[in-house]
Amino acid sequence: MKSLISVENKIIVISGATGVLGEAMTRSLAAAGAHVVILGRNQAKVDALVDSIKQDGDQASGVVADVTSKAALIEAKDEIANHLGYIDVLINAAGGNMKGALILPEQTLADADVEEMRKVIDLNYIGSFLPTQVFLPLLEKSKKGSVLNISSVAAHLPLTRVMGYASAKSAIENLTQFLAIEFAQKQENPIRVNALAPGFFLTEQNRELLTNSDGSLTDRGEKIIAHTPLGKFGDPQDLSGAIHWLCSDAASFVTGTVVTVDGGFKAFAGV
Repeated sequence: MKSLISVENKIIVISGATGVLGEAMTRSLAAAGAHVVILGRNQAKVDALVDSIKQDGDQASGVVADVTSKAALIEAKDEIANHLGYIDVLINAAGGNMKGALILPEQTLADADVEEMRKVIDLNYIGSFLPTQVFLPLLEKSKKGSVLNISSVAAHLPLTRVMGYASAKSAIENLTQFLAIEFAQKQENPIRVNALAPGFFLTEQNRELLTNSDGSLTDRGEKIIAHTPLGKFGDPQDLSGAIHWLCSDAASFVTGTVVTVDGGFKAFAGV
């Protein structure tokens, strides 16, 4: 089983790799022997993460591209093809929220900014669809290719405030299932497509919503912990087991699935 669940020498492209969760995923996979390809918009951040991983003695390379730009992704694909030839796994971890796509307690639907909503949909949904479309030829060369999209528990239980983000993540899960069937029915060696739905992890984007400046929990943070049976926020490393499994050959018969890692949040009715 140890060899079956291995990601050693798999070439794994990860968008959003310089974020809190993305970096944890990337470092974990690299430490397990994968060659990670860091895909990000900021050259300095991409280079810094590549250098850090290499200093640890692991395999890494980087490409710069905006996941919402098809032209930029095609350039990145060509660079990867010239350097590595193919990829085994694509992890679509780029995503996030924007203030204009929130509806705060003192606001109403009229306060939502449609342009900010479009940006959130573009970043999360289009930013998962386009890399999959563009990198498809490289995945097909693997013979055991797979795609892992990053969803959220907000896709299953729409949360207050985060309307745009929850809508986008729900669409990602629908896309995951659609592509799983599409590839299974039309490809000789079907590329597997799955999604991971994290619960609540402290990131730079949600830290102010969930914690005060002194580190104590906000009212929203307290509600989340109270609704999480394991009684805590997740640690980024808590995602590693599910990610390694879904990227490995141990999951060769797993496609169209959403794996939830949330400390029991989605399962708990509150009583």
